[in-house]
This record gives sequence, structure tokens and C-alpha cells, in this order.
Amino acid sequence: MVAVKYLTHLERDKETRKVLLSLAQSIQERDIVTYEHSRRVAVYAQRLARYLGWSRREARDLALAALVHDLGKTWIGNDILNKSAALSTEERQKMERHPITGARILIGYEVHPFYVEAVLYHHESWNGQGYPAKLAGEEIPLSARILTVADVYDVLTSQRPYKAPLTTDEARERLLAGSGTNFDPVVLQAFVHLLDITPDFTLAQNICGISLKSLRQPGFYNMFIAGS
Repeated sequence: MVAVKYLTHLERDKETRKVLLSLAQSIQERDIVTYEHSRRVAVYAQRLARYLGWSRREARDLALAALVHDLGKTWIGNDILNKSAALSTEERQKMERHPITGARILIGYEVHPFYVEAVLYHHESWNGQGYPAKLAGEEIPLSARILTVADVYDVLTSQRPYKAPLTTDEARERLLAGSGTNFDPVVLQAFVHLLDITPDFTLAQNICGISLKSLRQPGFYNMFIAGS
């Protein structure tokens, strides 16, 4: 008779962390720009989650989800990922499938639905005009609503092939313009307040040039977080 091993909660948690960090490494190897973006989003999302009252463990889990939120982009060609001109309709359709692709990869690894939902729905909009499922309002998991704000803030303040970075003040105003349409107003207001009260909130683009070996250290999840 074959013995069946039942993993404890801590063992499952450890295995999930190993899987997600391994997938983060695959992003790093495939596209360093997407990897560094994901690292910054992880920090912003963790800070925001803690500010909203999430426990350290919950915020850490959200940071892990943020590390792989663009996992599906590893299946998109560089001609689209690095294109400096506007995407064609077909190219945009391919790009907008990356949350589905990423979620399917996570499902294949049998990770907890929390991570799958955060990845799948991080491009949904409060007004229901996002993708891929066109969820609206509180239909969107809170994890994804937090990731959306953190994700967009980093895109706005980062150098991209198609745009120069905005200043913190410019990004702040752009985010506020999307309150109630792109973003959950409550989550956005919390993020803006956190931005206003935290000196040097915006991470430099090279701050994420850290090896995956460093990411596996216990202190990683609280790195850069004021008061941690």
C-alpha cells in the first residue's frame, strides 16, 4: 500500500513560495524589464495592503502574487513587448491575453486560488471596462484592485519604449483622474494618502536589480517598507 503524504499548512506555504519564486526567476531570465517592474509592483502592493490593514502574512502573499502578475507576458514576442509605436488591434488582443495565460500557468502548478485571481483580474476596471472578464466594482477581488493601482503607478513612473516617466505629482494626478472608473476609489485614496505621507515613495528603476537568491531571504518581503 502506497503511503500518502499530507502536507501541513506551513509545508504547503513553503512549496507555494518556491513555485512562485521559481516562476519569478523565469520572468527575470525572459525579460528583465518585466521582472524589475514586477518587483516594484510587489513592494508598492505590499505597502498598500499593510496600510489598508492586511496582516504581514496577507501582504506578503500579495507581494508574491505581484511578482508573477505579468507571468503571461513571457509568452508574448519581443516585437510586441518592446514595441515603441502603438500596438495594432491584433497585437493588443495578444497582449490582453497575458492575465489569462499567467493564471493558467498558476493553475497548472495548483497554487492557491488567491494568487490565480490576483493575476487573472489585475487589469479589470472599477467601471467594468477592463479585461479579461469585464468585472465591475466589488466583483473584482480586493487583491486585484490593489495590484491594479500599484501596477499602473509603476508604469506611469517608469521609462518605457513608448513613453518617458511621469513625475510623482503627474502620476498622482493621472491616478486620481481614474478614480471610480479605472480604480476602486477607496483603494486609490489610500494609495494616494500613502504616497503623500511617505518620503521617497517611488522606487528607482534600478532598485530591483536583485538576484532571486536575495529574494528568497526571509527579510525580502519587508524590504523598503517603512516601519517594518
